[in-house]
Amino acid sequence: MKKNLPFIIAALSLAACVPQGPLTVTVNNSLDIDRTGELVEVSMETIKERLPLNDSAKIIVLNADREQVPYQITYNDKLIFPVEVKANAGAKYTIETGEPIEIANSVYGRKYPERVDDVAWENDRTAYRTYGPALQANGERAFGYDVWLKRVPELVVEERYEKELNPVVKAQIDSLKRIGKGKEAGELYQSVSYHVDHGNGLDCYKVGPTLGGGTAALLHNDEIVYPYCYVGEPEILENGPLRFTVKLNYAPTIVGNDSTVAETRIISLDKGSQLNKTVVTYSGLSIASPIAAGIVIHPENPEAYTLNSDEGYVTYTDLSDNIHNGNGEIYVGIAFPDEMKEAKAQLFTEEESKTLRGGASGHVLAVTEYEPDSEFTYYWGSGWNKYGFENAEAWQKYMSEFAQKVRNPLEVTIK
Repeated sequence: MKKNLPFIIAALSLAACVPQGPLTVTVNNSLDIDRTGELVEVSMETIKERLPLNDSAKIIVLNADREQVPYQITYNDKLIFPVEVKANAGAKYTIETGEPIEIANSVYGRKYPERVDDVAWENDRTAYRTYGPALQANGERAFGYDVWLKRVPELVVEERYEKELNPVVKAQIDSLKRIGKGKEAGELYQSVSYHVDHGNGLDCYKVGPTLGGGTAALLHNDEIVYPYCYVGEPEILENGPLRFTVKLNYAPTIVGNDSTVAETRIISLDKGSQLNKTVVTYSGLSIASPIAAGIVIHPENPEAYTLNSDEGYVTYTDLSDNIHNGNGEIYVGIAFPDEMKEAKAQLFTEEESKTLRGGASGHVLAVTEYEPDSEFTYYWGSGWNKYGFENAEAWQKYMSEFAQKVRNPLEVTIK
């Protein structure tokens, strides 16, 4: 027992050096842009070192006016909360013990096995989906992310699937078709379909055998190595209230001389953000390879893209799957927090467009270099001229400022 005494004294001395009590979090903004609603992270390990947290203890986050701020503890043990910081200024927050306010989920997502294994997710601004193994088994070729439009802050994706896939309504539609009432069947389908805007938005974006709304892919000899649908079970790492995160794995594929290149993606969507953060890794790749994040170009608007590799973003204005339905303009964008080596439009030949790419015209590509076993992080997402963006210029401004923000993250210090 005496032999351990020096170690006990040393441990107590070290603990005594750690200041106890509330944490003051200072958030500094170095840009000439107000930062509103961005989530900052504080390590829960740091918080636990300072606050006397037992099994029943809870924490609260307070702003400078001593008002509670909503927060979430993430799957990787970070406390995240939204901040308001003026341009070229700072803001202070306090973390202490207390009873937190209740907040509703602003994000949600899950796998939908009832709809060929879609994984769909949303926040208060927009919604997305990616495709699963059941769809691939059907032979449908859909490689990229799908954009679902919203114009309400409430969560709507669950309701859309429920209406679209309602077995009673589907049976009624089939029955009407069998007795020759095609018009009535069509009207009933229109009344429940998520391809129709019933007041909260819709799905009117064409993906097909393309990269869709921002999917990443390796390039070999300047050709896209298209990923297909995810394999296995998606791992929902967190599901709100402020951040949704899912982990997806993809089957091994051939890239050059490497025959077992397997991709993993971790996709996160935060409350208030139009864009998803995505971290992509590849195993089985022996040499560095170009990697691109792409947005499909459709023939209805073939030149409506912008390329800004210096600032680190690209955009495209899509006219939706039927320009005569009044669904407006869909704005899609990609931003890189690190160097973008090249931004370009890569167009398909007429034959490739017809036979392989579902009639699409090409891609807007943002390109950089991927080193084996590293992480490639980028952001992708969308806006709509019926919810928050008056026109393409407003989307351009959003993307320009977003790119600046991810390249100049808020500085967080703790005392």
